[in-house]
Amino acid sequence: MKWFCLIVLAAAFALFSTGVAGTAATTQLRPGIQNAIVAAVNKELAAYGGSQPVPGAVVGVWVPGKGEFTRGFGYANLAARSPMALDDHFRIGSNTKTFVATVLLQLVDEKKLSLDDTIGHFGLGVAVPNENRITLRELAEMRSGIVDAYSIPAVQKQSESWWSRQTPKQWIAIAAKEPPLFAPGAKYNYSNTNWFLLGLVIEKVTHDTIQNEIRSRILAPMSLSHTSFPTTNWGMPSPYAHGYSLDEKGQWIDESAVLAPSVSWAAGAMISDMGDMKRWVKAYVTGTTNGAASQRARLTCLPTGEGNLSFGLGIGCSAGWYGYTGGITGYNTGAYYIPAAGATIIVFVNSQREKPFPGVANAIFRDIAKIVTPENVPFLK
Repeated sequence: MKWFCLIVLAAAFALFSTGVAGTAATTQLRPGIQNAIVAAVNKELAAYGGSQPVPGAVVGVWVPGKGEFTRGFGYANLAARSPMALDDHFRIGSNTKTFVATVLLQLVDEKKLSLDDTIGHFGLGVAVPNENRITLRELAEMRSGIVDAYSIPAVQKQSESWWSRQTPKQWIAIAAKEPPLFAPGAKYNYSNTNWFLLGLVIEKVTHDTIQNEIRSRILAPMSLSHTSFPTTNWGMPSPYAHGYSLDEKGQWIDESAVLAPSVSWAAGAMISDMGDMKRWVKAYVTGTTNGAASQRARLTCLPTGEGNLSFGLGIGCSAGWYGYTGGITGYNTGAYYIPAAGATIIVFVNSQREKPFPGVANAIFRDIAKIVTPENVPFLK
């Protein structure tokens, strides 16, 4: 979804951390830095929780010349009281968009489409306001003016089963009934509808499914064997972190499998783990996945009007850091790389706690960036 319960006594729920000792060749961050990171993570898990902290998180920090830090915090499964493990799978939500954007840019490299092509050029079989004016570039930049289908009040009132019955084209049709928010390119507004449209464009051009294109172009060549694009059910590969939400009584409820993949599809259906996402974020930020010209287009970041956050082609840009966050029922993830320092920060949290700004995963990322790159602090208001 958009940037989208067991009762445990406070005394018994003290957040703990689990880690895997590095090999002799692994340089760990200094103890003082590690302690600061642990304190920051526990602070944000508590701040974004209800009567109890957010159940758990997996955090990885790699800073060339200084060392690394990887650790699991809290619980992957509250019912079994299973500690979070470094190889647990998470639903990565809108981090899916980084894979879709890369396929799009590869098709640009292959001259099979242009970023300046309009929606109407492709004959997708669903009418969209301004379809002959809105370009693929504006869709990927979140500057189309098309309403985010998820945000429509009537949609918000629908049941989970109703959400799960909608197809990508139906989501687009729902959004298309709403008047445009602004003229194409006029400003930024986050819209998952844009990515349903980009998914359909890719399928139209390649005569293949978006999941097959992502698998054959990215996952297989890069051996990202712990990353997948589910299509038929919400079953999670083992091991995995259960996803939690707060109910009306402030209790954590397990919502690991409540919505069908069609709900988020090209906007957020994918699953991954920390190891794969560490490799992936560096690859697409440094441009090893596509050509130089299309990479320049990807990293042409425009202000969003939200603090020091800018946005490129399916990529967030803030204080020298590049990457993406993902929020979907039960999960909140962030994966970021800063070219100037060659550093990577991965934060996976098993609850979609996105308010207040910037959300739990990004708040942890911001706090860690303050510690390891104090001159490059993202997500400042």
